[in-house]
Amino acid sequence: MQEAAAEAGFQTIGLTIEDLGWDSALERFVDLEESQIHAVFKLYPWEWVLDDEFGKHVVSSLPQTAWIEPLWKTLLSNKAILGILWEMYPGHPNLLPAYIDDPHELTEYVRKPKLGREGANITVVGAGIQTATGGVYGEEGYVYQLLDPLPEFDDMRPALGAWIVGDTAAGLGIRETAGLITDDGAAFVPHRIPQK
Repeated sequence: MQEAAAEAGFQTIGLTIEDLGWDSALERFVDLEESQIHAVFKLYPWEWVLDDEFGKHVVSSLPQTAWIEPLWKTLLSNKAILGILWEMYPGHPNLLPAYIDDPHELTEYVRKPKLGREGANITVVGAGIQTATGGVYGEEGYVYQLLDPLPEFDDMRPALGAWIVGDTAAGLGIRETAGLITDDGAAFVPHRIPQK
């Protein structure tokens, strides 16, 4: 991402999250040279940022600091939204039955940590199927969603992720795995959609 921003003409620096500084007098984020940081792209999860005392400065830095992955994304990355949407719109054709902290009537389901990533701490329970992955997530609770396996093509199960910029398709990522759980070992093929 830093390389892409530099190619677009932005002045960039790479910092670890630990090197991000806070100027309490001016209430702004700074780099190691005490220069103001106007925009930040991070791979560090928002829930970790907000759980950290230092991370609470993010809210007070708005709008003078632009966060490339916006703070509102915390709502969409929490899988509890699946249970909330099902509760609000039961039977909707674009939703699978999902419940927070209990499978309810589901006998075949996927148990997902509310704040998990890349297939960690997933449990799949179905007819003749039980598989699980390890990881560090789940302390925050789980969501139980009806098991609906991805279709197989040549013994692989693809999951598609789309990038939309404004109202225009900009990219597509395909993650493929042979198993029921798409994890951090899945093959990934990015696609860029050129604009005319």
